[in-house]
Amino acid sequence: MLRSLFLSAAGSDRLGRLAAALPVSRKVAARFVAGDGVGEAVRTGRALADDGLYVTFDHLAEETRSAEQAVAVRDEYRALLARAKDAGLTPAAEVSLKLSALGLRLDERLAYEHAQAVCAAAAETGTTVTLDAEDHTTTDAVLEILAELRKDHPGTGAVLQACLRRTEGDCRELATAGSRVRLCKGAYAEPESVAFQSALDIDKSFVRCLNILMSGDGYPMVATHDPRLIAIAEDRARWFDRLPEEYEFQLLHGVRPQEQARLAAGGNVVRVYLPYGTHWYGYVVRRLADRR
Repeated sequence: MLRSLFLSAAGSDRLGRLAAALPVSRKVAARFVAGDGVGEAVRTGRALADDGLYVTFDHLAEETRSAEQAVAVRDEYRALLARAKDAGLTPAAEVSLKLSALGLRLDERLAYEHAQAVCAAAAETGTTVTLDAEDHTTTDAVLEILAELRKDHPGTGAVLQACLRRTEGDCRELATAGSRVRLCKGAYAEPESVAFQSALDIDKSFVRCLNILMSGDGYPMVATHDPRLIAIAEDRARWFDRLPEEYEFQLLHGVRPQEQARLAAGGNVVRVYLPYGTHWYGYVVRRLADRR
């Protein structure tokens, strides 16, 4: 019930404007968000890299309602990639990208073209892009664009949400050689018709999907802070004879930093999801809602 209320609040523009004006809210946001601009994000990324961690940057932008906004987001990512390269962060740092920020809800072709431009910029800096998952209404379009992008940029990553009933099938299709797949629980309020509702059912789905990815030929990216699921992932990696460089753990900036350090010290690849930008409200509220 509490999680549902948080997720509903995350989509409120009015609450977002109120929260942004409160110093206490910005203090809470600072735990999870690197800062407002590229410079702050790159400095935080540099500090994480110096601690032996990998990074994926995410630019938090307002909802894209025009073609001009989509262009601005595209250019922001290209500038971010250039700054990350200058800071010596690539290829250890990649970027995470929401296609809705590039105009997916306006024009799928437009979103694809902008994503192609970001992928090309990433390739020039020696790194990659991962397409973030969004609510279930976008899943088909995101996976279709992913398939197109991979023709030119095969390292483009996918994100699959264990809460969705369809995800086991998507894992089977994407567990192929060279395919980078981030598996997470999911952070959106979804209807029962398409998503598991209980924490136990979501956990069970996560493990089933994890087994598919770990036993496949792709590169699993295990995105969870749940200690039980992390332990299961470590066990499955051993069971399927995966070397440390053949999979990775992903955790959010500001969440369980001691666990990040522990996993890295154990020889694992650990990537920190590092968001930045002024439109942080929805992201932070989803983090507060997600106790899993």
